[in-house]
Amino acid sequence: MAIRTYQEFTPQLGERVFVDASAVVLGDVHIGSDSSVWPLVVIRGDMHRIRIGERSSIQDGSVLHITHAGPFNPDGYPLIIGDEVTVGHNVTLHGCTLGNRILVGMGSIIMDGAVVQDEVVIGAGALVPPGKVLESGFLYVGSPVKQARPLTDKERNFFSYSAANYVRLKDQHLLEGYAG
Repeated sequence: MAIRTYQEFTPQLGERVFVDASAVVLGDVHIGSDSSVWPLVVIRGDMHRIRIGERSSIQDGSVLHITHAGPFNPDGYPLIIGDEVTVGHNVTLHGCTLGNRILVGMGSIIMDGAVVQDEVVIGAGALVPPGKVLESGFLYVGSPVKQARPLTDKERNFFSYSAANYVRLKDQHLLEGYAG
């Protein structure tokens, strides 16, 4: 695991966080308790902050970055991820905000300034354009993403199940010494 200080910022990890030995986490990054960062993930808080809540998982090959402050965006955009968020394999999150209890499907891209409210499912391969707001309680699919339908009760119950499943899995990886 490469936990790297950048300038004056060293990533802060909550209790029982798993970061795979092949992942890179650097700069102004805070990861909440019981969260997990899987193989080949890059979390780069080098020019703005990244905050990941509790019981969230960032799966293999995902890239998390920010939007820096500059002449075209005076405040920039941090990357904020809430609690019980499951980020699928090979996802790109860039300067966006994700609420709580969200599933981001494999290969999705969520762009600068986008906001995903609580309890949302984003289908695999979706593109969430800059500044788009995804309303709570719906499934979104496509490129660019479109609201498909309201979530079922079964889908809403899956958020906590998925979070608990990844907490158990990361605990097993910690026991077997797979963290860096």
